[in-house]
Amino acid sequence: MSEQQRPGAQTDAPVFSPRKNGQAQSVSDELAAWMSTGWADTELRDLKPVEQAGHTARRRAALSAAFPGERLVVPSGQLLTRSNDTEYPFRAATAYAYLTGDTSDGGCLVFSPDSDGGHDVVLYLKPRSNRENGEFWLGGYGELWTGRRHSLDEAAALLGVPTADVTGLTEALRSEAATTRIVRGHDAALDALVDGLRADADEDSPAGSARLDEELAVTLDDHRLVKDEWEVAQLQLAVDATVRGFEDVVRALPQAKDTSERFVEGTFFLRARVEGNDVGYGTIAASGANATTLHWTRNDGPVREGDLLLLDAGVETTTLYTADVTRTMPVSGTFTDLQRKVYDLVFAAQEAGIAAVAPGRPFTAFHEASQRVLAEGLVEWGLLEGPVERVLELGLQRRYTLHGTGHMLGMDVHDCAVSRQEVHLYGDLEPGMVLTVEPGLYFQPDDLTVPEELRGIGVRIEDDVLVTEEGRTVMSAGLPRSSADVEAWLAERLPR
Repeated sequence: MSEQQRPGAQTDAPVFSPRKNGQAQSVSDELAAWMSTGWADTELRDLKPVEQAGHTARRRAALSAAFPGERLVVPSGQLLTRSNDTEYPFRAATAYAYLTGDTSDGGCLVFSPDSDGGHDVVLYLKPRSNRENGEFWLGGYGELWTGRRHSLDEAAALLGVPTADVTGLTEALRSEAATTRIVRGHDAALDALVDGLRADADEDSPAGSARLDEELAVTLDDHRLVKDEWEVAQLQLAVDATVRGFEDVVRALPQAKDTSERFVEGTFFLRARVEGNDVGYGTIAASGANATTLHWTRNDGPVREGDLLLLDAGVETTTLYTADVTRTMPVSGTFTDLQRKVYDLVFAAQEAGIAAVAPGRPFTAFHEASQRVLAEGLVEWGLLEGPVERVLELGLQRRYTLHGTGHMLGMDVHDCAVSRQEVHLYGDLEPGMVLTVEPGLYFQPDDLTVPEELRGIGVRIEDDVLVTEEGRTVMSAGLPRSSADVEAWLAERLPR
């Protein structure tokens, strides 16, 4: 056994840590020598930059201008253990992917202040796994185990940013003193390293350090509020794939009735994996009374004839932009009179909300418009005591509506969540913003304030809406919304 492959040996890159009870406990010198030779040169040359490289360069420049003279650390994140030695599928941190176009694990983008008031920007990445010391076939994350990584030169050409070996990141951060901000919560080791650098410099209190990092996160989310043309196109790809996923589900409803909501979830997931990276969030496939649970992701209930199926799902693209669409549909293909009554009120509320989306309008306007329609309907039905203004002032309709009417949408399903309230929640809509409009009514199975026949009915209708110069575009218009159109749509696609 060669020294560098012996378990526990001291090498520059420990690469062989066999499982305690794994079958391969040693490597002969002959095998090690043979595995190190006879491999073709697979370096990729003459690579063209990825489609978003120009956009990511502008984003980095904007962030640099916001923090002159300070060092910025933006990690990709690390693999997270699911069980023993298996990991969850990796999804790069949003800020990192937004600024780089890279989606690999273990990377970090660093802005180092230069003498001109700008920044030298370097992307620290894992290089290709080492073929000299055997890492590529012995290491648990070597490329024969987990797939080929881009070389540093390849990544630089593709992403349009200088790259360096991530193993040198710690030394690079320690070698030069600077006020440092980090996007926290994605790489515990880097969080701790930055905390240590601050403590060594004795430059700030814990509260001050938290403020530095919060300001960085808020600025990044502020920058992402308005989408550029490339981002809008990515979101449309996500929405279009999502529309096809909903159609897949309708065609699979007979199998769902034979099994459970899991069949609905799995059917949509297939579309997400074929056309994108993943689902953008846990699919909500809620049939019957489960639809009254807002974030029902267990998806283990029955799908019964006569019930409503609430499907809230979105495809995430390979560039990490997600759709977020909800439809509530009768499993039988036809609404009952009572189901239609509830559905039509939610639809009217959504119509009012969508009509309130326009540039220059307050972000809260679409929520207020939808809630007013719902409150008026609930008062008319006798479930709430009017007048409507009193109901809205006290928020009494929330017993049955529960959630807000929508949110920003982009790389995160609840996008730009920590942006400044004055430009988001209390700001005005601008062309290029994308948001959801999603009113709902939920009558809990045990709610004695509503007639028994209403209990267990949950309805939500959600669409993705782009703010344009002229007004709005419903990006998810490929799916029907009115009760009559939903029934016609089901009639064409439900197997008979």
